[in-house]
Amino acid sequence: MKREQNIFISDYFKEPLALFLDCSDRDEALKRLIDCLDQQGKLHDKEAFFKAILERERIVSTGIGMGVAIPHAKLKGYNEFFIAVGVQQGKGIEWNALDQLPVRLIFLIGGPDNCQNDYLKILSQLTLVIRDEQKRKKLIKAATPAELITLLKEQGHGSRG
Repeated sequence: MKREQNIFISDYFKEPLALFLDCSDRDEALKRLIDCLDQQGKLHDKEAFFKAILERERIVSTGIGMGVAIPHAKLKGYNEFFIAVGVQQGKGIEWNALDQLPVRLIFLIGGPDNCQNDYLKILSQLTLVIRDEQKRKKLIKAATPAELITLLKEQGHGSRG
């Protein structure tokens, strides 16, 4: 039997994958985050990943409410999950969110298509972070990638430190 490994969401937050955006629409924001992932060597095929993300959005919007979107794609050929974080500066982005509010925080998740349990653990821990209204406000006001990552890692749930 395969041993369950612990997932610590804080391990996925890295400064080079934290962006401040000033985008006019959802697709532009997604492209900026995907470009960042590609530059950091996380993607095998940037276009295929973008296509998978858009396909997921067509099924149902990943705008979960509270000004947050969690676009994601799980594809063959990936060994581990990764997360790019985008903070939309100024006006939020129309994302067809559940609560119809514009999106200011984007957590773009990618990874293997055969690790559903790990994916659900990541999603669960991320949800704990973003449900905290004060935390969301601080994240939106962060001034640097370092500050953003520090704030994300400052939660007690599913974190090592």
